[in-house]
Formats: sequence, C-alpha cells, structure tokens
Amino acid sequence: MKVSILQFPGTNCEHDTEYAFQKLGATTEIVWHKSETLPLDTDLLVVAGGFSYGDYLRSGAIAKFSPVMKAVVEYANRGGKVLGICNGFQVLTEARLLPGALKRNEGLHFISKHHTLKVANNDNSFLKKLNVGDVVNIPIAHHDGNYYIDQAGLKELQLNGQILVTYCDTNGNESNPNGSVASIAGVCNKEKNVFGLMPHPERAMELILGSDDGVKMLQGFLES
Repeated sequence: MKVSILQFPGTNCEHDTEYAFQKLGATTEIVWHKSETLPLDTDLLVVAGGFSYGDYLRSGAIAKFSPVMKAVVEYANRGGKVLGICNGFQVLTEARLLPGALKRNEGLHFISKHHTLKVANNDNSFLKKLNVGDVVNIPIAHHDGNYYIDQAGLKELQLNGQILVTYCDTNGNESNPNGSVASIAGVCNKEKNVFGLMPHPERAMELILGSDDGVKMLQGFLES
C-alpha cells in the first residue's frame, strides 16, 4: 500500500505519520504543498497534523489555497481515500471535503494529553478493525479542536453514520475536553472515503509511548 503524506509550512507530524504507516508495512512518500499533482500510485492520502501556515487567520484556512489542494479535491472526488489528522482535519473542513468546522477550544487553552475515545461507527475502511462501542486511548494536542455543526447537519451525520469517534472517559461515558458538539472527535463524508479526526492515532503506535491503540485504527486502511 502506498501512503502519500501532505506537508505544508508548519506541518510537524509528517514524520510521525510516515513512521506509523511504515511500521504497518506501507510505503510512504511526503508531498510538498507546492506540488500540483499527487503520486499516481497513492492508495491513501494523509493530511498530517501541525500548524499549517502558523494557523494564521484560522487553522487550515490558508492551507486550502495551496497548489496541491486542487489535486487533493480531485483525488477525493474520484473516490480516493483521504485522512486528515488534527490540523489535517481542519484543512479538510476548510476545503469543504468534510462537513462542519473547528473552533477555538471552549476553555481557550491548548490541550495536550491522552484522551479516550468511543467508536461510534465502524462501517468504513478506517475503523473496520474496531467494534462500535470500543474505547481507545489516543493523544490529543490542539487549540482549535472544538467541532461545530448546526443541528440539521448533526442530524444528517447521525443518520448517515458519519460520526467516527466521540470523546469519552475510560468507561465509555461522555467526557468532552473542548466543547465539541455531541462530543464529536472525528467524522467522515457521506461517501465514506474522506475521514478527519482531531486525536493523533499516529502517536499511539507503541505501548512504551502510552498506548498502541492507534495500530488498529490505521490498520483498517491497509486491508481495504
């Protein structure tokens, strides 16, 4: 499997992402934001975390205008699989490849810690190795992770099974660190080929680092 990983000025998780997928047996290639094309053999495109363009204006707001994003939109519209992690999730919402928006955390503080998540839907290539209701321990690190969508949009997400994971405590009960609507931590598009989440599964690949729950999350892509 070939995983292409986008890199913008300010991206800082591209090498973590590269390591995670190589650990799972994939080949990887980092793609600079000025590229106007994606590698032809791309099976999965990852928009990695960080602070693209210093998060000026809004997180992801400038990155959506980078030359590579035209190719990203075309790739996604052809059914190509895209995963946005943290800042990558913000970029995908700004590009309107995913519904909703990411706002400043409710407490106005940057949050960096491990946090448990509950799997809401696994009828997709991302989370198919997990069961609905499973609780996983995945790091979060964001200032603008407060997911917002209006009530009509939320109802649509629920009806279409587009909510991927929600924030919870270790027992699976709701525990919302940033004010996200319905404690949403990640969503996908209706076609279920574009995925975004604020937590960092690529940082949860080894027990020595606090959790290896990211392995099962990312493995789904390799078996799709």
